[in-house]
Amino acid sequence: MAGVEVGREKKCEPGAPEELEPRTSDDISIKHGDLLGQEHVDPVLNAKMHLVNDAIDEIGMTGYQWKLFVLNGFGYAVDSLMLLIQSIIAGQAVYEFNPSFQNGLTIAVYVGMLVGALFWGLSADVIGRKYAFNISLMLSSVFCIVAGAAPNWIVLGLFVCLSAFGSGGNLVLDTTVFLEYLPSQDQWLLTLMAAWWGVGQLIAGLFAWAFLPNYSCPGFPSKTGVPCNWHTNPGWRYVWFANGALVFAMSVARVTVIRLRETPKFLLGEGRDAEVVDTLQFIATKYHRPCSLTLERLSACGVTGAGVGQYERRASVTAHAKKRFSFGEVWTHLRGLFATRRLGFSTALIWWSWLLIGLAYPLYNVFLPQYLKTRGAQVGVTSQYIEWRNYALANFCSIPSPILAGYMCRSGWFWGRRGTMIVGALVTMAFFFAYTQVRTEAQNLGFTCAISFCLVSCTISLTPFPRISIECFPHCADWPHRVPWIARKLGSCIHRKYRDF
Repeated sequence: MAGVEVGREKKCEPGAPEELEPRTSDDISIKHGDLLGQEHVDPVLNAKMHLVNDAIDEIGMTGYQWKLFVLNGFGYAVDSLMLLIQSIIAGQAVYEFNPSFQNGLTIAVYVGMLVGALFWGLSADVIGRKYAFNISLMLSSVFCIVAGAAPNWIVLGLFVCLSAFGSGGNLVLDTTVFLEYLPSQDQWLLTLMAAWWGVGQLIAGLFAWAFLPNYSCPGFPSKTGVPCNWHTNPGWRYVWFANGALVFAMSVARVTVIRLRETPKFLLGEGRDAEVVDTLQFIATKYHRPCSLTLERLSACGVTGAGVGQYERRASVTAHAKKRFSFGEVWTHLRGLFATRRLGFSTALIWWSWLLIGLAYPLYNVFLPQYLKTRGAQVGVTSQYIEWRNYALANFCSIPSPILAGYMCRSGWFWGRRGTMIVGALVTMAFFFAYTQVRTEAQNLGFTCAISFCLVSCTISLTPFPRISIECFPHCADWPHRVPWIARKLGSCIHRKYRDF
C-alpha cells in the first residue's frame, strides 16, 4: 500500500492554508503505533483527535483521573454485585416463596443486564456520558432496596431485573469514560480497574457470610416443619437492603466527590470544540498542569466531515453530523464496523470472543458443580457459615490478579495485552481441566480460588479485553465516540445474551 493515497492531512495551526494536503499510507499515524490508522475515514477529525490526545498527555495523570478510577470502579463492583447477589439469595427466597420455576432470578438478572447495556449505551450517545454516569447507579440502588421488600417471587424477579437494568451499562460506560480521560502512558490503569470487579464479588460474599448463616430458615416448611417467612427468613432481604444502601452511597459519591464533565472526545464528536478546550483547560488549571490546546488550533484543522470516504460518502455528512442520535440510523453506524476487510475481521473476532466468555462463565459456575456431584465429588460443606466463608475467600482471590495483569500488559516479556490474554487463558484452561478431578472440599476451595484469580481478572474477560474492544476500532467520521463504543456494547450484549442462553 506504500504510496497509495488514503486520505488528506491538514496542518492544525492558526494561519495554516485551507487546502488539504494529500496524505499517503507512508505518512499516516500507523507509523506511530496507531493500529488502525489507515482505516480512519475523516482526516480532519483524526487531526483533532491527535490534538486532544496530545493535550491529555501534556496534562498527565491528575487527581481528576484518580477520582474517576475509584468512582468508575464502583460501576465495575456493582455489575458483579448484581450478578452474584441474586444467585446468593435465590435458595433462601425459593424456600420462602416455593416458585414453580426456581431459576427465574437468573434469567431476570441477565435480561436486565442485556437491556441495560443497550439502553444506557444508546442513551449516553443521546444525553451524554455525564447523565448516564450519574443516574444509572442511583436507579439500581432504589430497585435493590425495593427487591428486599418483595412480597412474592414475581415481584422479586421484576425488581431483580430492574436493578440489573440500572447497573447493566456501567461496565461499558465506565471503561469508556475513564479511557477517554487517561493519558496514553497510563492506560494500563484500565486493566487494573478490573480489581473493582473482584471487590464487588468480595462484598457479595461478605454480605452472604454476615446475614445468611444467622437469619435463614433451614429449608422448605413442608420438609422441616419450620415456618419460612419474613420473620424466620429475613437474611436474604438483609442482603438486598445492605446492597442497595451501599450502591446508593456509591451513586451519591459519584455526584458529590467529582463533578463529571463530558469527555472531550464525546464533545469533539458532537462538534463542540469550544467545550473540549474548556474541559481540558479546567482540569489543567485546577491541578496546575500545562495545556497548550486552544480553540484556534482545533479550528485550524477544518470542519469535521470535510474529507470522507467509503460509507460516509453515501449520505450528507455535514447535515448528519449536526443531528442527534436516532435509532433509525443505527444500521448506518453498524456498517462502519465492517467498512474494510480488516475492520470486519476484527469485529467478528471480538464478538466471537465475547460469545465464548459468555459460555465459559455459566458452564463453570452452574453446570460444572452439578457435573462433579454426579461423578461422586464430595464438595459440600458442613454449615452455612463454612459455605459462605469459602465463598468470600474465593472472591477475595480475584482482587489482586489485575495488579499482575497490569504489570504483564506493560512488560515486554508478555507481548502486551495480547500476550497477557494468551497466558491467562492457557493458565485458566489448565485449572479448568484440573478442576474436573476435584473430589474433596479442600480441593474444591483451592481450585476455586485459583480459577477465581485467573478467570475473573487475569485472563480474557475483565482486564485487557474491554480495552482492546474499544481501541481496535477507528473513529467514525461524524460520531467518533460511537463506532468503538457500539462495537464494545454489542460485544457485551452478545456476552450477556449467550449467558442467558
